[in-house]
Amino acid sequence: MGGNWTQITEATLLGFQVDQALELVFFGLFSLFFALTLLGNGVIVGLICLDPKLHTPMYFFLSHLAIVDMSFASNIVPKMLTNLVNQERTISFVACVLQILLCLAFANTECLILVVMSYDRYVAICHPLHYTVIMSWRVCTVLAVIAWAFSFLLSLVHVVLILRLPFCGPRKINHFFCEILSVLKLACADTRLNKLVIFAACVFILVGPLCLVLVSYTRILVTILKTQSTDGRKKAFSTCSSHLCVVGLFFGSAIVLYMTPKSHHPEEQQKILALFYTLFNPMLNPLIYSLRNTEVKGALNRVLCKERPK
Repeated sequence: MGGNWTQITEATLLGFQVDQALELVFFGLFSLFFALTLLGNGVIVGLICLDPKLHTPMYFFLSHLAIVDMSFASNIVPKMLTNLVNQERTISFVACVLQILLCLAFANTECLILVVMSYDRYVAICHPLHYTVIMSWRVCTVLAVIAWAFSFLLSLVHVVLILRLPFCGPRKINHFFCEILSVLKLACADTRLNKLVIFAACVFILVGPLCLVLVSYTRILVTILKTQSTDGRKKAFSTCSSHLCVVGLFFGSAIVLYMTPKSHHPEEQQKILALFYTLFNPMLNPLIYSLRNTEVKGALNRVLCKERPK
């Protein structure tokens, strides 16, 4: 294995192949998005930790989603921003493999956390009398641990399969980060096993969870339609529709990238699709899931009032 790695010690991330002026525009725009991602998700985690009223299963999973989003963006965006203003866009292969591992792990964790969150909402709305029993703290903790542990183990499988390959390719990765399919193009050996495992993992970690999320929200909508309160229906429909938009954006872009024929999607188009689940989605999640919530707004007001000098 060590012999394989000595053939290529670093590679070049080609990134967005545009003129320098547009690169500076991208740098400013993506820097703003990255700052908003860290700020929004950081505020959510802080509020959930500080306010006892938010110590519920729903916000417990929201805090995990926020941590995943911050980690996901931090794994990819800083290097992408550096490359936008630096003509020397090299990355060591060790760092590249580490980025693949963390990227896949955080993406997998987000998929599973979104499933658990949809199930939590299903239990809360469809079986409110049994909610505290079904979603006990022990159950919530076990679900969170399983989501994180399984995601990292699955990502480790992909990395092990990559490390068995000899790399002696063109040393150029046509992407803004070490995306696994782009890295496989550098291998000078048969990568069919790697691609087969990637496709199987996508079926298990993308299609399966998406179906479970859709089933949960379908049951929720059926229950909502049976309620008599018009205001309650409007509020619930607004919440569900916004949640489904975020879920569709994340799962949809990933499924298109990894489960459809690549000939249908030029490489530049693939980069744009990748931006949705690496940068835009982590930025939107706090707004959609938390900051529009009256309980979160109340918690923010309480925290700010405590810190305000008398």
